[in-house]
Amino acid sequence: MTILFPISLFGAIVCIFLWLRDIRIWARSGLPGYRNAAKKGVLQTALATAGAGIVWFWPDVSILGTGIVLLGLYLQGKEVREKIWTNEPAINRFFGSVPRNNSKR
Repeated sequence: MTILFPISLFGAIVCIFLWLRDIRIWARSGLPGYRNAAKKGVLQTALATAGAGIVWFWPDVSILGTGIVLLGLYLQGKEVREKIWTNEPAINRFFGSVPRNNSKR
């Protein structure tokens, strides 16, 4: 195991967290940008997790695995989302707490 494994694992965990946050924001607000981000986040999270797996199982190509994790994180940040926060504290932004706008719940 190289030093790149904890780095890749942390990147995969961050990608999973961002994907789950997009799902939570979409479920609470119903905004279409977050719906698209949540759908595409499945593939981006799978990409990041596969990259961490490559680093774990094939340490000889750990640079490739770390690059795949970074690609997943890059694609996660490229999604276009609506602006939903104005002056909320950082903890609300971190956990994705937004007011409910949909009438289903």
